[in-house]
Amino acid sequence: MKEGSKILFIRKGDDIVIQNSAMLALEKIQDAFDGEAERLDLKTEEDFVKMIKEFRKNRKKD
Repeated sequence: MKEGSKILFIRKGDDIVIQNSAMLALEKIQDAFDGEAERLDLKTEEDFVKMIKEFRKNRKKD
């Protein structure tokens, strides 16, 4: 943390945990995406790039 960082005070039982709010948000996002690469059968970076290009191509048609 540095000056100006936004922090959260989280109560866990009898303890208070101080956490950087940006890091907590990143952890939640990572948890939400957990397993999505496997679900979408993305095995390589090229698979991901191909999926994004296909998405963009289809979006332009709409």
